[in-house]
Amino acid sequence: MLTVNRFRNRYDFLFANELPAEREELQKQVKKSKDPEVIEELKKRISWIDKQLKSESAKRTEAAILAKHKQKERKAAKQGKQPFFLKKSEIRKKRLIEKYKQLKGSGKLEAFIEKRRRKNAAKDHIYMPYRRPDNTEQQM
Repeated sequence: MLTVNRFRNRYDFLFANELPAEREELQKQVKKSKDPEVIEELKKRISWIDKQLKSESAKRTEAAILAKHKQKERKAAKQGKQPFFLKKSEIRKKRLIEKYKQLKGSGKLEAFIEKRRRKNAAKDHIYMPYRRPDNTEQQM
């Protein structure tokens, strides 16, 4: 039976060693290569590796949140309480809280909030309707 924890433990070396090393090698090949098609393929592979590494770290944080919650629920169940399962929205909130704590601890919280604010402002600016020209004089 394949479980998520066994899989992560067994293939952790891929995410820790192999994929970053392969990414470095591919970047060297991109710099050396002259053929645009080959460069495009290499960049696709690098992008795939980046996505895998990023999703793995997100999955790890989510698994840690779930493990912590399950541990609390086991203690509560031993005391006779009904189990409570987290919804995806609750997991998302807890993940944001963890990210906030991590950023605050590293001192990068202000920069992150400023970057998020600029991103949201740019998004709002895109959806804002254009100002109509003032043609009241021409219509008369």
